[in-house]
Amino acid sequence: MIEPQEQIDRKAIIVWRWSGFIASTVSALLAAAVFYLAHRFHWPGWIPGVVAAGVLAEIVLTVLVMPELRWKRWRYEVREDEIMLQQGVMFVKRTLIPMVRIQHVDTHQGPLLRAYGLAGITFSTAAGSHQIPALTSETAEVLRVRIAELAKVSHEDL
Repeated sequence: MIEPQEQIDRKAIIVWRWSGFIASTVSALLAAAVFYLAHRFHWPGWIPGVVAAGVLAEIVLTVLVMPELRWKRWRYEVREDEIMLQQGVMFVKRTLIPMVRIQHVDTHQGPLLRAYGLAGITFSTAAGSHQIPALTSETAEVLRVRIAELAKVSHEDL
């Protein structure tokens, strides 16, 4: 099968690492509560050990390993009649969205994306929404306009 040709911005790795760090911090705080409860109520020593191992595994995966792998696999291509998306690390998902099915298209930018000059694009169909997660803000805006124009042309052909 032909892979889509375009990659998302490499700075997505940094954004995903920060997101993983934030999620891992929440997990570490919950682990601290488990450590406190284990000490307070004399739980078996293996319980805090398992929790600590889980938090460490989460940190390694979400901060160090997965962002790079996700970036390498994430690809997209906007064609005249369809958008092709590819994502996933262990299980690769390829999606084709016909332009005639696209109802609207938006850009989105949270604090982390904004800090690195990135934005995402979301396009909706009757069946749901799809996104391209991290492009430069300029690329995202140009692509949003292009998809909207292509979708409009496709709808006019009906």
